[in-house]
Amino acid sequence: MERRGGHSKLMTIIGKSVATLLLVVVCIVLTTSLSPIYDFADPKPFSGDDIFNPYRNVDSAATWKRANFHTHTRIESPLNECEYTPSNTLEAYDKLGYDIVTITNHNYRTQHPRHEDYALAYEHGYNLLKYHKLAFGAERVMLFDHLLPVLASQRQWQIDRLNAEYDFVQLNHPLRTPLTTDNIMRKLSGYMIVELDSGHSTECEYWDVALSAGHYSFGVANDDLHHPERSDKIARRCNFLSSPSTEWTDVARTLREGGYYSMRLPDYGSGDWEQKYAANSTLPRITSIGVDGNTIYLSLSAKAERIVAYGSEHRTLIELSDTDKVEYALPHDEPYARFVAYFSTGEVIYTNPFARYDKSRGDYPTTNSEHSVNITLTILYNLLLATLCGATIVATYRLWRKRDKRHE
Repeated sequence: MERRGGHSKLMTIIGKSVATLLLVVVCIVLTTSLSPIYDFADPKPFSGDDIFNPYRNVDSAATWKRANFHTHTRIESPLNECEYTPSNTLEAYDKLGYDIVTITNHNYRTQHPRHEDYALAYEHGYNLLKYHKLAFGAERVMLFDHLLPVLASQRQWQIDRLNAEYDFVQLNHPLRTPLTTDNIMRKLSGYMIVELDSGHSTECEYWDVALSAGHYSFGVANDDLHHPERSDKIARRCNFLSSPSTEWTDVARTLREGGYYSMRLPDYGSGDWEQKYAANSTLPRITSIGVDGNTIYLSLSAKAERIVAYGSEHRTLIELSDTDKVEYALPHDEPYARFVAYFSTGEVIYTNPFARYDKSRGDYPTTNSEHSVNITLTILYNLLLATLCGATIVATYRLWRKRDKRHE
């Protein structure tokens, strides 16, 4: 009987310990869910007599510089995700023809082996939904994060806080971020760059959802590299910048201006590294791009299987087959257009959007970024969180208090 009683006591302690752990987790989630609640502006498409040309400062005679802006390496932390040092990773990219590589570890600023100012970047986000952002110009890591950023207001607050601390923000892999809905993309603003081609999709509909709502952003395609030793993970996505040098001041200026295009690439050779190296040295490229009056144009170094101009709500504005060039007269009532070139060998080229705007009002299309704090909802929401958090603390106390009374 004594043994049975001891076993029962042990199981009770284990059960209550597990329950306490769950209550603590709930309390932590509730505590980190604090946020203002915003009233977001209604969608407002781009408009104006002028066409914004992100390639206005591109020197067609300059050499495009190849870049990856989302790279992970080994760090001295229990949260390490990669076994390769920054030097190992940069050497792997050197062989594949990359000129610019930033190291963006999770919540950790890593010193770049070649460029001291390249250390001013990291990937922000501890949360369970992988709502991650790249923070550029980071003197320090911002520690706060929502463990479950379900609400658009929570996600917007993070972007606003990062913008207040750093130079500019990139929204990472929205297609692979759970609970990122079209409704959320229509609301979020303040990020300068959005990461494209996440996962297996080549369409980037989520970009068009945001653009259609009046949130202008440039696009980049990155490896999000963790395994430089695997040919199916490295050099699958890249960007080509019209930058005069690889120094960060020039790179950052080009990123802000939009003078770059992005690419998705097949895994050339499927493990045959020599074939992969050779194919990466002969990629199709953009030879000219820009605006002439009301006409936007694109020329390529090789014929594409098809070139598509996408517009508002991901509508196909024009599609040409088996060609290396396209011209499109952007109608006055069409908010924007972006080109995508699909090649029969698997490459995809994405351009930045050409958008309607009034250049007398600014250098960029007006970004629909208005969001004001709803004071009433903010108070009620955070009061609810505090009440629920208090309830979990009381429940934990009563759980163990009940045990104490039984053994008095």
